[in-house]
Amino acid sequence: MPQSLSQNYLHVIFSTKGRYPWLTAPVQERLYPYLAKACEGQESRAVEVGGVADHVHLLVKLSKNLALATFLGTIKGESSKWLKSVFPELHAFAWQGGYGAFSVSASHVEDVQRYIRNQAEHHRKKSFQEEFRAFLTKYHIDFDERYVWD
Repeated sequence: MPQSLSQNYLHVIFSTKGRYPWLTAPVQERLYPYLAKACEGQESRAVEVGGVADHVHLLVKLSKNLALATFLGTIKGESSKWLKSVFPELHAFAWQGGYGAFSVSASHVEDVQRYIRNQAEHHRKKSFQEEFRAFLTKYHIDFDERYVWD
């Protein structure tokens, strides 16, 4: 086959360091479009970007040419620098070291988009830790609580 074809949708979740609520509404208004553009810069397409004050959700169609860890290292690094330059009051901002990434079938893309759009409502009832644990359990990912939260 002369051509490489793929369709890798991923639901990616990462939080601020210590889950500190740095991402206020004015920050989110500028950060989410920035993250979408940063994905494009990595030959990937952000289908949906959202979150709340202490974490971000990305639904991304990952480029076939990139490893996930490389992609997220670039996205998190560039966005951290950008946040500090655009919002000087965030000079101490940092993302948590890790992330969660979960595969999404094309038939579930719209469901995940709705889920990401409804983060504010969702987190009125459930903490980030509860949400993340539920994803790890749903996707049968073994984890040790001592190393999930930094």
